[in-house]
Amino acid sequence: MVTHKLTSGRHRRIVVWSFMSLVALTLLLPLIPYAVAYVSPEAGGVPNPGTELWRAVRSGDKGTTQVQGVDTGVLINEYGEAWRHFRMQQLIPFGAMLMGSVLALIVLFYMVRGPLRIQGGASGKKIQRFSVFERTTHWFTVSLFWLLALTGLILLYGRFVLIPVLGPDGFGLTASACKEAHNLFGPMFLIAILMMFVTFVKDNIYARGDMTWLLKGGGMLGGGHVSAGRFNAGEKIWFWIAVLGGLVLSGSGLVLDMAVFGQGREVMEISHLLHGIAALVVITVSFGHIYLGTAGVEGTIGSMTNGYVDEAWAKSHHDRWYAEVKAVAGDESEVDAEPVGGGATTGVASPARDI
Repeated sequence: MVTHKLTSGRHRRIVVWSFMSLVALTLLLPLIPYAVAYVSPEAGGVPNPGTELWRAVRSGDKGTTQVQGVDTGVLINEYGEAWRHFRMQQLIPFGAMLMGSVLALIVLFYMVRGPLRIQGGASGKKIQRFSVFERTTHWFTVSLFWLLALTGLILLYGRFVLIPVLGPDGFGLTASACKEAHNLFGPMFLIAILMMFVTFVKDNIYARGDMTWLLKGGGMLGGGHVSAGRFNAGEKIWFWIAVLGGLVLSGSGLVLDMAVFGQGREVMEISHLLHGIAALVVITVSFGHIYLGTAGVEGTIGSMTNGYVDEAWAKSHHDRWYAEVKAVAGDESEVDAEPVGGGATTGVASPARDI
């Protein structure tokens, strides 16, 4: 009896161990070729027939297809991941830091320094600085610029800022509307930039005194008055940043907006990066222009609203231009002037007649 129980137990163990060994071999044997290939890829084995094909696909080599068009033979764009990484990891965060830092510095500067006042106070006499045509060109460009800037910023940063507020569905609708508006009004911005260039370029060429103005920071470094013509060096720098940046924005935007002229994905990616970088630079610099044209310098905003500035303002900030106006008018009594409270103008000459 005892011998029978021992024999039966031995048989059971043999069956169990045999079954477990069979399961282990079933699971492990198929993995041996993979292990050998991992340790020594060149150690025998049958090569995957699709290896070379997918290596070529991954590298961006073109294949053969019956579908005719740009990049139709490219299954994987090897630069796509680099473009996505730059956009998400560099363009978006660095752009936000750039704009935020400049805005913070402007607010801090205003709190510490306050607005730049007219030396000796306003005189009560006003002269025309910009004509109706010049102001119309300016505001036409400004309106398009900020429409495109806001819609572009929503497309760039909306998923981080607006999804928590509007939800995915609300942001999807907003982003779709911004995309359509951006694509529709974008080509008009090129017209506006060209109008700005033709209208103001004659007064934005480098002239004597511009370097001195820059070295003295427009009078903020070292104090004292800094001579300037119709536009000072800072305004000229902004003009060229706006014009050249606007041309880059318009050119790259047209490449993205009208993808029917043979441009491939690499050209589209480069255009997108140029578009985003130029947009963030121009938007950031515009903060300073807006500040100086409104709260930063007393008496400046009127030049682009009603076209007039105070004579004391002109003497303080643009003395050479003021002298030219006087020379054209003949004498002080003949300068086109507007009473402080508005109303009819007096005088018989104007340095920049309305068009």
